[in-house]
Amino acid sequence: MATIEIFGVHHAYELTAPTSCPHALVFIHGWLNSRGYWQPVISRLSVDFQCLSYDLRGFGESQSQAKFDFNHSRNAQKLHKLKLNSTTDPKLVSYTADSLYSPFAYSQDLIALLEVLNLKSVWLIGHSLGGTIALWTAAQLPDLVKGVICINAGGGIYLKEAFEQFRSKGQKFLQIRPRWLYQVPWIDLLFTRASVSRPLDRFWARQRIIDFVVADPEAALVTLLDSTTEEEVNRLPQLVSQIKQPVYFLAGADDKLMEPKYVRHLASFHRLFQYVGDNFIEIPHCGHLAMLEQPDAVADHIRSLVISH
Repeated sequence: MATIEIFGVHHAYELTAPTSCPHALVFIHGWLNSRGYWQPVISRLSVDFQCLSYDLRGFGESQSQAKFDFNHSRNAQKLHKLKLNSTTDPKLVSYTADSLYSPFAYSQDLIALLEVLNLKSVWLIGHSLGGTIALWTAAQLPDLVKGVICINAGGGIYLKEAFEQFRSKGQKFLQIRPRWLYQVPWIDLLFTRASVSRPLDRFWARQRIIDFVVADPEAALVTLLDSTTEEEVNRLPQLVSQIKQPVYFLAGADDKLMEPKYVRHLASFHRLFQYVGDNFIEIPHCGHLAMLEQPDAVADHIRSLVISH
């Protein structure tokens, strides 16, 4: 593991060796996860592609926003806002400068990370919340970002009652996070089955508990709330429609958190959809953690899509 300072915050990341391919793959994890979840996929791709994985601010081994000067970060985010591509609708980002844990704010961290690491051509691969962050980043960097692959990420339809229940359950879930939780015998068995089609290996279940426990309280809560507002959800289709680069969506056939119909819905707003869903791929026997449940399928799809462009 290496660390790098972005807007005053130390971010944990891993970067594999360069290859003959001119494009690097950048992996963005989801809510309450960490960069390690990408390792089964990266191990299958790093021979052919340079791969970057990192922990979002406040998750995994990256520091949280609370550990450094607020004004420093806000000003840096505003600076990046001024650098937005002219094709990006200003209305999409007008609200975001003071929202420290929105998908847009996280996209600013990623933009800075790509600049510091001097990556000139990348494909972004984002899981769940990470998919939204990837979309925001691609909209702002049309030359550097060559394409996006969203995994278990979709939406664009705000169902008031469903989202209110989701936010309420999420907040209650975050309230029960004692540090000793991962030491409870057999507790990991619960995490082998949560949100997946078939039970995970207990190694990953233990990692899920650790990431759940160590996530910064403010980052975990505000990220949940900021990413599920009516405004944020309804903004996604417009964002996808404005992205000129290729955008693909991989869905788990058995995903109950982000059902395939919602992934397909968001995919339909991109030009590649072409009425028959050319940019939508459904993975059988797969729940919400495709990169752990079906790493071979996910790696094969990523390799095929990147090479095809």
